[in-house]
Amino acid sequence: MNGLYALKPWYADRLSGVRAALVRRTVSPDALTAAGMVCGAAAGASLAWLPAGIAALPVAVLLAGRLAFANLDGALARETGRTTRRGAILNELGDRAADLLALAGFLALAPLWLVLLAALAATLPSWVSLAGAAAGAPRLNGGPVGKTERCLLVVVAAATGWAVPALWAVAAGSAATAALRLVRLWRAAP
Repeated sequence: MNGLYALKPWYADRLSGVRAALVRRTVSPDALTAAGMVCGAAAGASLAWLPAGIAALPVAVLLAGRLAFANLDGALARETGRTTRRGAILNELGDRAADLLALAGFLALAPLWLVLLAALAATLPSWVSLAGAAAGAPRLNGGPVGKTERCLLVVVAAATGWAVPALWAVAAGSAATAALRLVRLWRAAP
């Protein structure tokens, strides 16, 4: 069920040089969280304002940056001993905001109700994971349509102009991911 999340260790290893440079420059993990939100917003703006096809490259680059910052903020905090509850809260809120800001680009391309449905569904896997973690279970990540797959679907829409099918895939896939996580948590609970 990990989907593209299974590539996270490989991706984190590719970012190790960047992480080391950030440690040397004493960059704040919170600044990286903010940069991820900016990348999400810029990807959404590119999706909305650029024609399909032309939007693909900037959206892909910005969402790759969004994922890199999402990977680096927590890793940097752990590596430098700067983990805090406030930082963890900011990280979670920043991740949700970056997702929603990227999906907001669909407002120019698809019916409002479908964008809102996809946006709500995109938050469901995290709600389930956070609820499980609050109850003492391990944090669940990945899935058929987790964060990385949602970014890929936005890039596909930017490349093809298939906004409505991409939103349906985000909505259905995110709901399925949330349901699978809930089943795993429920079965593991005493």
